[in-house]
Amino acid sequence: MLDHTATGVFVIAPTPFHEDGRIDQGSIDRMVDAFAAAGVAGVTVLGMMGEAPKLDAEEALAVARQVVRRAGRLPVVVGVSAPGFAAMRSLARTSMEAGAAGVMIAPPPSLRTDDQIVGYFSQASEAIGRDIPFVLQDYPLALGVVMTPAVIRRIVEANPACVMLKHEDWPGLDKITALRAFQGEGGLRPFSILTGNGGLFLDLELERGADGAMTGYGFPDMLVDLVRLSAEGRREAAQDLFDAHLPLIRYEQQPGIGLAVRKYVLRRRGIIGTETQRRPAVALSPASRAEVDYLLARLARWDGRAAGLAP
Repeated sequence: MLDHTATGVFVIAPTPFHEDGRIDQGSIDRMVDAFAAAGVAGVTVLGMMGEAPKLDAEEALAVARQVVRRAGRLPVVVGVSAPGFAAMRSLARTSMEAGAAGVMIAPPPSLRTDDQIVGYFSQASEAIGRDIPFVLQDYPLALGVVMTPAVIRRIVEANPACVMLKHEDWPGLDKITALRAFQGEGGLRPFSILTGNGGLFLDLELERGADGAMTGYGFPDMLVDLVRLSAEGRREAAQDLFDAHLPLIRYEQQPGIGLAVRKYVLRRRGIIGTETQRRPAVALSPASRAEVDYLLARLARWDGRAAGLAP
């Protein structure tokens, strides 16, 4: 079961598809095996980069079950965000019964006031069952819901099942500092902070007090090494590694094509069979594909993981 001590990298898994749009079960197994070999601390499925809204309820549950089964003892977090609590409860309960470690909940874009936000997560926790540990997803850039450190403190304190914050605010470094200051002053119980945004600010987020990352990127094994180096106090080595990957991380963060870039890199690494997305989707143009190839070739000079990739 997920708890407040979680650290390391919980990789956000894309959903692999065949070229005709069917779920690629073989690639799911290969992907989970590759993530485990990379040393991740956990896997998160059915997040925004997992194309969850493009799956029907049966498909979503099937993906969650397969990843949990393949992951073995590796913790799996399942994204269960939904417009209504009935669907959220169904996926949360069935995923936990299948062996998931916890679930992730994002706020709906309709929330506006602090009280509405706090009240929503209390209702969500009650709906899925207060025995289910959940991750609070804070992603104002995509969701339009702004949660201040004070609001996050209220949510965490009101809901013992909230054991982790997925922090994706931007700029958000000061938010991490404020939350850790609350804890240092005794005004907030312990909880895990893992960060997103494709690792774009992970080097500094770790220094501000983050426990790791819950994000994707085509080289999750690099994220694992970065977190490890930071924890060992090897700041310069961590920064050198981050700097080598930063051009590709930056490229992947472009709105609209980020998932296409990530799937393209994972396909070239042999982790998934195709880079197919379900429609509606934006594919890489020939020019964009050539730019990613160029960045991978440059990266290979510094990191052998990028060398010898399939065309």
